This record gives sequence, structure tokens and C-alpha cells, in this order.
Amino acid sequence: MSRVCELTGKGPMSGNNVSHANNKTKRRFLPNLNEQTLRSDVLGRSFKLRISAAALRTVDHRGGLDQFMAKAKDAELSANALKIKRDIEKAQA
Repeated sequence: MSRVCELTGKGPMSGNNVSHANNKTKRRFLPNLNEQTLRSDVLGRSFKLRISAAALRTVDHRGGLDQFMAKAKDAELSANALKIKRDIEKAQA
């Protein structure tokens, strides 16, 4: 299971630990991923997604999963999320 947000594509970043003596060692900054169940009003069902805390706030801000998917770029979405987006678009048409 990769450490990538399914909705925003946010993944690990790299950087340095810097000691008091200014010694630098490599480290990784991992995204804050959580397993969340989000409900689609258009489809009338729930989806379990592994998303970052920032993505969860964005979904709430935009008014739910359906509105988030309408504005989301296809390149950022995972294969699972892209399928959900296409299903929502079909149901709305």
C-alpha cells in the first residue's frame, strides 16, 4: 500500500534532519493519511478511501465528495477515485 493520497496525489517528501551541530541526515516527511468513508449523494453509496487530512478538509469545504470530484483534476486522482468520478459524472448526466 503506497503512501499517496487517493484524492490529491500528495505523497512523501524528502528533506534533512538538522542537528544542533548543523549535521544533516536524510529523512522523509510522510503525508497524514487516514482511511475515511465518504458518501456520494448522487450515487447513494459510500466509498472507503485513503486520503490525507488536508484532502478531508477540502472535501468538507467544497460541500462533499460529489462537488470535490467535479473540480478535481484527473492526473491527481488514483485509479479507484477516477472510477468514482466517472460514475458520478454518468449519474449526473
